[in-house]
Amino acid sequence: MIDSASLAGQFLLAMPGMGDPRFHRAVIAMMVHDGDGALGIGLGRVRPGLGLHELLEDLEIDPGQAPDCPVLDGGPVEPQRGFVLHSPDWDGPDTIMAGELCALSASLEVLRAIAAGRGPSRFVVALGYAGWGGGQLDDELLSHGWQVAGGKSAIVFDTAPEDRWAACWQSLGIDPALLAGQTGRA
Repeated sequence: MIDSASLAGQFLLAMPGMGDPRFHRAVIAMMVHDGDGALGIGLGRVRPGLGLHELLEDLEIDPGQAPDCPVLDGGPVEPQRGFVLHSPDWDGPDTIMAGELCALSASLEVLRAIAAGRGPSRFVVALGYAGWGGGQLDDELLSHGWQVAGGKSAIVFDTAPEDRWAACWQSLGIDPALLAGQTGRA
């Protein structure tokens, strides 16, 4: 088994040709990975036609000072459930830290704080998550569907969603244009 603490705060990158279209060019910020399972938030796709202001209004929160940034498609599990990945300068009762990468909050409190101008200085909002049962992700890593990359907060907060997958590969010293979509057999 892979060291359970090793993936929290890192990125999972979908390999080309993975076979699951839900994870095509996926970048997943891993927030939890232990013997009970794993949870990560997808960072590479924007929910079409949904901005933060509309989401806040749907939750009956006045957008106030919140910027109208795009909302990400965080993953296929519970796509109606919201998550905020943010800088560690804001901390709520259910906030979890993923190493030096970022923090994760899933309460309405963080959204209210953002709207009021007293939330985290940097954040991205996502609906849904990627989840794995105990040992499931470890098995998937052995089958060559995923690549692990070091988590860098600049990729979360300073890189456009559509550029994050390539930026992660480049951080590993790999040109993603040279990756093959299938593996060979010996």
